[in-house]
This record gives sequence, structure tokens and C-alpha cells, in this order.
Amino acid sequence: MTTDLVQDSWNRIDAWLREHAPRTFATLRPPAENEEIAAAQEELGVVFPPDLVASLLRHNGAVDGVDAFRFSTDDRLLGVSGIVEETQVMRGFAQGLAEEEAEDYWHRGYVKFGSYGATSDGLMVDCRTGRDSFGAIGRFFDETGTSFGRADSLGECLAELAGRLERGQEGGVVTFNGRLFWETAMSARPEWGSADDPLPAPDEQLPELDLSCSPTDLLHASYLDEFEELGALLAVLPRERVAEAARKQLRRLAVETGLIKYPEVESALDASERGEAPPRPDQTDPLALRLRAVLVQANTHRDVTRRWAAEKMAHGIWGSPYRSVYESAGVRSRLSGDWRADLHADLGTPPLPPIPDDRFWGALRNSAIDSSWYASQYPQDQD
Repeated sequence: MTTDLVQDSWNRIDAWLREHAPRTFATLRPPAENEEIAAAQEELGVVFPPDLVASLLRHNGAVDGVDAFRFSTDDRLLGVSGIVEETQVMRGFAQGLAEEEAEDYWHRGYVKFGSYGATSDGLMVDCRTGRDSFGAIGRFFDETGTSFGRADSLGECLAELAGRLERGQEGGVVTFNGRLFWETAMSARPEWGSADDPLPAPDEQLPELDLSCSPTDLLHASYLDEFEELGALLAVLPRERVAEAARKQLRRLAVETGLIKYPEVESALDASERGEAPPRPDQTDPLALRLRAVLVQANTHRDVTRRWAAEKMAHGIWGSPYRSVYESAGVRSRLSGDWRADLHADLGTPPLPPIPDDRFWGALRNSAIDSSWYASQYPQDQD
């Protein structure tokens, strides 16, 4: 029975989350009541497939928030009340559609059980009894409507999810600070370029680097906010600690993208780690010439990641350590599922603060970070 598969899959999911992502596990609600499920079916005028009932009797959705349990599609598991509310919203969008149009967009027999949140996208189940598709899992997209083919039942969907969790990063699974993330690193691109490639002549026509960066440049707080608790940590650590992490992150980026093979890059990183201040940037500096040549080759090979890495290398060597950490980590997030753990280690593995809110940024006083907008919205004397 597929309801047995639901229970077995939730056993596997719960056990994995308890061990690897306890904060995410804690967002799963207790079971729903049978009476609540029956009332929802009556209100919507549908019959829930047995798998959906079995799942609700295990977990009545997940508490909303950054820690929330989500499917690999980033859709939060909905409880009974959320299912009713979001399904009614979808029906409102599809009101007046002919039967054939509704099949492709949103039919009254569809029920939404996973919500993306920022849009109306989400996972749905076909509740039309008497059809071969009864219980089938699909997904709704704002732009294209509903498509099926994800699984024949919620039990199969949950079993697939349990398998992905157990495969770890191979299944697109990342954990950090007790939380579950669904992320997949890009496949490695073919290697190109050689350490023996001669430097271009200073007057060669090459794309210019952005060398307007300065060690005193401000980084807007909104950029660090993207890194959640790591961003808050960066904002409150001493500048010297951030600068050390910036050097380590930059070397990681150079190694992962192959830029470390160029002597100009390695020499600049070595000098930076020795605390030697780099000379004022110039487009004809050997390092700048090398990075400009990499830009040309990256465009030829359509290697956008290595092009970004070359651009960020310039900012890291000559610019603000806060901007360098932000940009290096941003590129590395495409290359490694461990980028958060690596950054935390490079910062010295101090205790992590809570995920910051706007009030945190409003109260921040760091001369390297522009938090003026937040401060204007949330003055310190505001309750």
C-alpha cells in the first residue's frame, strides 16, 4: 500500500533531519486531527488521496520561516489550513476557465499541498476520483500552469525525497547550522589556459577590469543580509578577522576555478597573506593583464564562472575585505555545497548569531558597512 510507503518515507525523513538538520526538523508540526482533515475535504468538495491523509496524520505541515521544511522544489509542506487557503486562492485565479483550459492551468479537482510562498507556485495533487491520475503529483508554475509527471503518488514523492536526503550532496542536499538547504553545485568545466601562457602586451586591446575598488569602500548591508547568520557574523567581527577570511576565501576561489595556476595570481595571493599592501591598481599591472586575458578566454569558452572569478579576484586584491568575502562566497556558492561551512571556518568558527532582521541592521554600527537605510527605518530608540 502506498500509505505504508508514506509512513516508511516519513520515518526515513524524520530520522535524517533529527541527525543532520534538527532546526528544520523542529518546524514539522504534530499530526493533524481526523476531524480537521474531514472538514477540509468537505469545504473544498474533494476527496483527499489516502497518501495525503496519511501524510497529514504524520505532520500537519511545517511552520513557515527560514528554517521551514521544504521539498527539493523549495516548496514548504502545507498543513490542513494552508491546503484549504492556498487551494481556494488557486481556484480564484482559475475561475471561469473552460474544462480543457483548467486541466492545463488549475482544475477544481487539484489541491495544493506545497507552497513556494513568494509566488503562487507550488506542489499539487490530483483529487479527481475515478481517474487514473487520482493521487498523481504535479507542480503549478505562474508562467506555465500545472504539469504532472513528478510522481504517481505522494508516497513516491516522499520516498524520492528521503533518498535524496540520504545521498547527501549527491542529491542536492546541504546542511548548515542545523538547517536543510537544497542546492546543487555546478559541474566542473573543462580546464583551459596554461601557466605558461605569455602575458599580453600592455597596449593589447583587452576588456578592462573594474579597478575603481578601494579598501575603504562601503558594502551595503543588504548584501550581507543575503548570507543570513553568516552575514550578521561578518558584520560584527573585527575588520582584521574579516580581512583574514577574505584572503582565505580568495585563495579557495583561485584554486577552485584554476586561476591559481597563473604565477601573477599566486604571487599576489602570497603577498596578501604576508600582509604586503598591493600597489595602486593599474590596467597594465601584470596581475591586471593576466586577469584581463582570462576575461577574453572565459568569453571564448563561455565560462561565466571563471570570468566572474577573475573580476572578483581584482576586487579581492585591491578592494574592501567585506566586499571580497561577499563576492568570493557568492561565486563559490555555485561551485561547492560546503561554501557556508568553509566561510564559517575561515572566520574562525565563532558562535553563529541568530538570522538578522532589519532591526539588527538598523542598530549596526560598522564603518565598513552602509546600514543607513535600515537605521532610518528602525532608529535605536524605537520600541
